[in-house]
Amino acid sequence: MKTSLIEYVEQKQKKPAEKLPKFNVGDTVRVHFRIVEGEKERVQVFEGVVIARKGRESANATFTVRRVVYNEGVERVFPLHSPRIEKVEVIREGQVRRAKLYYLRERMGKAARVKAKQRSTKPESASAGE
Repeated sequence: MKTSLIEYVEQKQKKPAEKLPKFNVGDTVRVHFRIVEGEKERVQVFEGVVIARKGRESANATFTVRRVVYNEGVERVFPLHSPRIEKVEVIREGQVRRAKLYYLRERMGKAARVKAKQRSTKPESASAGE
């Protein structure tokens, strides 16, 4: 009985699949996060590289975004299904070969960059005829 009750509550907390942003580890994202200061609410934007995703699509799934501010690395963990997340914009898609990019913590400057995904310039129909 208790597991079904927990599953029910988790399902109520989850956002619908069409509202979930589509992004992967290595992508540069801009997270619009609603914060409360006193009695006022405002949207704060946090832009950086997604270095980890945990929990797949479960109700307690999270993703970690890393950015460098004044030569100091700042990481922030966001709950994927949080009602405080207004939206997640994908600025740039990255091409990586790892599920977690924790090695970026030791790297600085150009060494900490993630390669951008290559876009095919040829139309799909033209390459099929050759």
